[in-house]
Amino acid sequence: MLWLAPFILLITFELVADIFAKEWTLGHHGYFWILALISYCIGNFFWLFALKNGTGLARGAIMFSLASEILAIGVAFYYYHEHISIHQWIGIGLGMIALGFLFWE
Repeated sequence: MLWLAPFILLITFELVADIFAKEWTLGHHGYFWILALISYCIGNFFWLFALKNGTGLARGAIMFSLASEILAIGVAFYYYHEHISIHQWIGIGLGMIALGFLFWE
């Protein structure tokens, strides 16, 4: 479980980078693209440590994709008031089920 802390940091920096990128696309701050890029790089730095400490490439990549997408949808829905379709809600549910299967041994 040494991979868990860097993995959580990876997801955190990815989410922060997504927020910076969204703010930049909305035209609120011209320099947010730099903060987004830095956050993406820092997040991937933690990905290297998660891989080195046993997350596994296949399981880690799937967990990262699902967790970061679920969190990004939450931010998009609550903070940016983006519409979430029924298909997206179904995808979130299936993603949660997939995460459960990934940890089921």
